[in-house]
Amino acid sequence: MALQETLCSGSLLAWPGVLLFGDSITQFSFQPGGWGAALAHRLARKCDVLNRGFSGYNTRWARIILPRLIGRASGLDSPVAVTVFFGANDSALKGENPKQHVPLDEYAGNLRGMVQYLQSVGVPESRVILITPPPLDEAAWEKECIAQGHRLNRRNAVVGEYASACVQVAQDCGTDVLNLWALMQEGSQPGSCPHTSLHAGNRGDSSQFCQQLCGEQPWTARLLSLPAKPGARQLA
Repeated sequence: MALQETLCSGSLLAWPGVLLFGDSITQFSFQPGGWGAALAHRLARKCDVLNRGFSGYNTRWARIILPRLIGRASGLDSPVAVTVFFGANDSALKGENPKQHVPLDEYAGNLRGMVQYLQSVGVPESRVILITPPPLDEAAWEKECIAQGHRLNRRNAVVGEYASACVQVAQDCGTDVLNLWALMQEGSQPGSCPHTSLHAGNRGDSSQFCQQLCGEQPWTARLLSLPAKPGARQLA
């Protein structure tokens, strides 16, 4: 009874927010087995994990919508972490998918611009995590393209160029970075991609996505070190 009275009469408990910002790999990450759902599970009682994934988006469109998602007057308290996870669509081949394709230099500039915007609304670079596009299983993706009446519109080597640009922007801006393109191909033969990729991970539900995105990364360790709520002192 005393605990119930304490909870009813105490101040509102505020959970820190983690904002996941990205394309379809983020949008669908809260499906059963998805990396977003796994991250939210790991951070239960520590953080609220917010999904702001937009299927089909590239960095050109992401940069436009970001100020409508978070700002000083947005009502969203400054998040303790923001993941920026784009590149799978930007790296589409221009000749085959001009709508989604974004030139490499513009892609890097858009990432840099989004980091700078976040800094301007009170999210320092230490709270931003850039995530590179994942590797592409070209054979599997080509089957999907053919089934939809298209030719292969992405190449893993091209995706790698965008991943390298993402890493460079992170180094220039001082943010954390997760190089999925490299990590998910460790131990593979050159030119092969035996693990999950855009084809299998587009829904965000592969075990390797969860392992890399929710595993023992510096930024996840930082979030896991936050105290669980409500603690004993908050009930006093």
